[in-house]
Amino acid sequence: MKKIEFDFDKSMMKFFAFLFMIIVLISMISFFVEAVIPSGAQVTQISNSTGPSDPAGSSQAVAGNVTELNLYGYTSTQSWQGYYGNVTGTIQLSDGGDNVLYNWSDMNPKGEIYASTSNSVSWTDIQCFNFTAKGTFANDSANRGGTSKYGLNLTQLETNFSIPFNSVDSVNNTFNLSGPGNHATFYTNNLEFADGTCQSTRLYTSLGKGVSGDFEEVLLYDPLSRNVVYTSLLNQNILGFDNRTHDFEMVVPEDGHGTNTATTSYYFYVELQ
Repeated sequence: MKKIEFDFDKSMMKFFAFLFMIIVLISMISFFVEAVIPSGAQVTQISNSTGPSDPAGSSQAVAGNVTELNLYGYTSTQSWQGYYGNVTGTIQLSDGGDNVLYNWSDMNPKGEIYASTSNSVSWTDIQCFNFTAKGTFANDSANRGGTSKYGLNLTQLETNFSIPFNSVDSVNNTFNLSGPGNHATFYTNNLEFADGTCQSTRLYTSLGKGVSGDFEEVLLYDPLSRNVVYTSLLNQNILGFDNRTHDFEMVVPEDGHGTNTATTSYYFYVELQ
């Protein structure tokens, strides 16, 4: 009978080589796991209106009289456009061809609504907009998930929309909140923006300016497209400015000064959680 010999060393080498290949494969799979990035939102415009002009008050003029008057009135802003409404959507599991393996419909989703003049926001290096950034547009990728250092600054942003720096409805007078307690912690492209990290504002409820958690809007910045990303934190069924419930309210700048009647396209993105 022929004797069968077993080469233990060679078998172990083959086993460890196979094990090494498995580890490498798992590592490659882990390496290519992608972050969840905001997706373009489908927009349905429900209504569009502006505040009406109030009727003129009057005073009786009498020859020879000098009359002291206190006047009060409203003028619509020439620097801002407002958006508000509700969000429905789904969280899904799909491949690169958008073929859905499974989805979870959610009539009251949480997350963020984003608006930008860029139709191709790069979410990789998204960061907080900085009023005092250098404005040199040097490489700012090291500040992803933090605060912009070299990007667009307040002066440049207001110049782009012809907003006077000292106007009552300037950007800094509108997004005038910063520090802890001024906006909730949120995540964009798996980057954490902690409580109060970015410049923010709160839109109005039926009772006036919102309190913490009501219609918070944050200023983010995309250094690649050099565009501000206006970010509304979703909060379902809050009684809004018009005494109706909404999931979000937000404002974006628009130049309506002087003879400028041109419009600006804003592109909307959504990230559901």
